Amino acid sequence: MAEVFLAREALGEGMPRNDLRRWYRPMYRGVHVGRWERPTLQDRILGAHLTTGRTGVIAGVAASALHGAAWVGDAEPVEVLARNRRRQAGLIVRRDRIADDEIVRVAGLPVTSPARTAFDLGRYQQRTVALARLDAMMRAAPFDPREVATLLSRYGPVRGVRQLRELLPLVDAGAASPQESRLRLLLVDNGFPTPQTQIPVHDADGTPVAYLDMGWRELGLGVEYDGDQHRTDRAQYVRDLHRHRRLAELGWEVIRVVAEDRAADVLRRVREAFLRRGGAEIDEMAGSSRTFPPKGAFGRRSA
Repeated sequence: MAEVFLAREALGEGMPRNDLRRWYRPMYRGVHVGRWERPTLQDRILGAHLTTGRTGVIAGVAASALHGAAWVGDAEPVEVLARNRRRQAGLIVRRDRIADDEIVRVAGLPVTSPARTAFDLGRYQQRTVALARLDAMMRAAPFDPREVATLLSRYGPVRGVRQLRELLPLVDAGAASPQESRLRLLLVDNGFPTPQTQIPVHDADGTPVAYLDMGWRELGLGVEYDGDQHRTDRAQYVRDLHRHRRLAELGWEVIRVVAEDRAADVLRRVREAFLRRGGAEIDEMAGSSRTFPPKGAFGRRSA
């Protein structure tokens, strides 16, 4: 970790002001870091807490990272609940109410509890990103949706509660990447029954063959997102090729999706397979009638 500190405290302990200017640079207001340091997310979280005079509570995506959630980069803006709302680059300060039972300590810092973190993620993030963040949070630090519902009742009609209520029943710890979360939401938005995630498939003797990203076991239909490792890792590619051949032999049909696929094409392929394997007719107007319609392309969007 980098050396992160309050400048006034360092000066009070005897650091020459010239040394502060020469060897350190501001991270946030009043908070400095080594001039040539490249702060990690953990460093920036500490700096965010210090800039509030050690009174702020780490929240949102940064809080999810402290709870162990994946897919949070070092450049992610740090959210903090504090009284001072003066803008600072790389910092999101919110003055939301928070109760004592919604605060825990992680790595020595006050952080929103898993349920409160979920409450904020589901309200403040863009919809598809929000589900991916909630999935990652549930995977790393499982929270009780009933506790989140209690917070909905506690705070009433605050910003984003409609979206949170809609997403909460869809949260699934089985999503292994933001792209899988987004793909699952695309299917649900367009009328498909909520797919099961991490579906185990075994040989007749019980030997594991695969864990499918998502699908419908009763139809023998799986849907998988192929990330970049499937393209760049030859050994992984060969393993997947053999795995999909074996799945076909066992009666499974698997629709494979890549980042370059358009949403309309993905939906068409899944719908055709769904009907072919005995699924109920899918309402093709389901997605277009939503308040938050799905994007026109699946594409390369990070969570």
